[in-house]
Amino acid sequence: MFVQQDQRTCTWTSTDFDPAWHIDLLYDFLDELGASVLQATHSRYVIDLNRTPAGEALYPGARNTELCPTTRFDDQPVYQPGRGPDAMQIAERRNLFWQPYHDRLALELAAIKARHGYALLFDAHSIRSRVPRFFEGRLWDINMGSGDGIAASPAVSDAVMEVAATATDYTSILNGRFKGGYITRRYGRPIDCIEAIQLELSQITYMNEDPPFRLREDLAAGIRPVLRRILEALLSAGAKRYRGAATVRTAV
Repeated sequence: MFVQQDQRTCTWTSTDFDPAWHIDLLYDFLDELGASVLQATHSRYVIDLNRTPAGEALYPGARNTELCPTTRFDDQPVYQPGRGPDAMQIAERRNLFWQPYHDRLALELAAIKARHGYALLFDAHSIRSRVPRFFEGRLWDINMGSGDGIAASPAVSDAVMEVAATATDYTSILNGRFKGGYITRRYGRPIDCIEAIQLELSQITYMNEDPPFRLREDLAAGIRPVLRRILEALLSAGAKRYRGAATVRTAV
């Protein structure tokens, strides 16, 4: 199994509302599951690794952000007037940051598939529970995405949603407002024995959503076991679907 974690938070300022805060602390059990982990090292303000290289909208008709975002989720500008990246700067960032990341991701998935006969990709993200720019009201707690079934087979997506549904303290939905970004849709190909699922977790389930955005271990202690069961269900469903393959473990 391969877990892709959203961008590290260490490059963000204390007043930014956009990052996927504390993902590494929330998924602190991944080594025990034998998962490979790839984690970005730069802010999504530099370049968003979960967007297409050309920057096409992931959700036509809805509000979207660019490959190199120029506004925050609260619609505040990232750059001073006239200081945003031009086409040449965007291309440079794509070559320096976006392409190497995706090259590494593709190689890791290919290595896992070569070793085990199939690969499972779990794309871990989080977002504030209320972002009027993207959705009305409060977001569901657990937002799973399979690209409307393109990136993961029903056997896999049903298995993870069954676990989510049993977590009665949290709301959950499949392919709701968040259906999976570029990573999920690009690499998830069940016909080629690669299954991909994205989780956009509401940050209200594990942290304070206002500055200084502290992890709430009392809340994290509730959602963390649910996340582990979801990943265990993903592993089990993959093993059953691709029966005969070895148990997924870390690709070195």
